[in-house]
Amino acid sequence: MADRIELGGGAWLDYLPTWIVAADADRFLIALRDELAWEQREIVLFGRRVLQPRVIAWAGSLGYRYSGQTLEPRASTPTTAALLRRVVEHARVPFNHVLVNRYRDGADSIGLHADDEPELGDDPVVATLSLGATRRFVLKPRRARLGRGRSFDVESGSLLVMGGTCQRHYVHGVPRQAAAAGERISLTFRRLLRSP
Repeated sequence: MADRIELGGGAWLDYLPTWIVAADADRFLIALRDELAWEQREIVLFGRRVLQPRVIAWAGSLGYRYSGQTLEPRASTPTTAALLRRVVEHARVPFNHVLVNRYRDGADSIGLHADDEPELGDDPVVATLSLGATRRFVLKPRRARLGRGRSFDVESGSLLVMGGTCQRHYVHGVPRQAAAAGERISLTFRRLLRSP
């Protein structure tokens, strides 16, 4: 059962720390590492082109555009398809795209951002499944009136679902964490309404 956290301003977050048991999470991590075509891409950050501090892969029948780049449609692998079905069934949202971030160690990260691209529509539900090393997930309001930020040490097998006005009023990220041991793979599930 998820712990629903009301964030304020109509935003909410469900957090399930052991949604997938450890043995299955380890098996999925190994399968994804082997099945996916990993890339380290350039993004535009404050007007400069820089390499993302992580590697990515993805699957979906529609292209997805973020940070100045477009991910072309790409077929699912057996493991991404199986996990997509499980997350769709749990969240009751017809997700049709998964972006997979591979944090090779504690130096890899993703800065604060919102999943608010026009192709996602107004107030999208976004689900993130974590496999591998425990990492800190940070959530901060865009405006102080919504209260304080929060952070979660997301462990392997955990599922985090953000909904309501979360993408409109909050930003989230995974900061560098020197003490983090091992790699983490996170799968972020979205419902794209159209191509970019």
